[in-house]
Amino acid sequence: MTIGPYTISPIETGRFALDGGAMFGVVPKNLWSRTNPADDQNRIDMALRALLLQGGGKNILVDTGMGEKYDDKTRAIYKLDHSKFTLLSSLAERGLKPEDITHIIQTHLHFDHCGGLVTQDEKNQLIPTFPNAKVFIQKENLAWARNPTEKDRASYLKNDWEPIAANGMLEIVDGPGDILPRIDLRIFNGHTRAQQLPHIYDDAGNHLFFCADLFPTKAHISLPWIMGYDNFPLTTLEEKRALLPEAYESKWMLFFEHDPGNPLVRIESTPKGFKPVEVAL
Repeated sequence: MTIGPYTISPIETGRFALDGGAMFGVVPKNLWSRTNPADDQNRIDMALRALLLQGGGKNILVDTGMGEKYDDKTRAIYKLDHSKFTLLSSLAERGLKPEDITHIIQTHLHFDHCGGLVTQDEKNQLIPTFPNAKVFIQKENLAWARNPTEKDRASYLKNDWEPIAANGMLEIVDGPGDILPRIDLRIFNGHTRAQQLPHIYDDAGNHLFFCADLFPTKAHISLPWIMGYDNFPLTTLEEKRALLPEAYESKWMLFFEHDPGNPLVRIESTPKGFKPVEVAL
């Protein structure tokens, strides 16, 4: 798929699982389990999916998954599975080495979105996975990550990004707007402060929106389906309510980071609200 100057590819970095009740908040299990069946620990399967944009001499990643630097206990808690996909193996399938990545847009600094920024070397030191990349992050999200609330402290792991900061690789962004040709950042504050979500567009009327944790799965298109992980769920509700009409009217494609199925949909309007319709990549 091509939009504007970019060839666009999904990058599967692994699979993991989170508690279904936490993923769907107030929605009863007998509803969400119809499309997202839980295991014996009430966890649902989820993707760790990044996005690759290539064009104009740039190789741009949006998010970097969890990475692989976890002990067996953590892997078991999150059912972390790299047996089929890793970030680097998926990039290698497209002929890319870590050194080839020029830019990384981190939507926010939760561990399941930015853990792939760093890798353990042979001395167990954490080093940048992509040594030549500029890493875009919102100023406010970085500040929040360094001083999180008790509610989301466990999701912000400083070892994921502080080695990047120490190497002078962070490109601090303050607010919305275009950061690269045909890439517009939109800011959302319901899940965590200053989540930056890229909107890729061209003059032909093509639009792709990277949903990250505003809509982690297709099921979250429904307005009241909001994660228990969100710091400000009523803000998330209003952000979804504001964005969906624009996405519908302009025929945006929505790209899901965590949905274990087809990652790409458009939305249609029905008497019961907006619904996703899958699009082939």
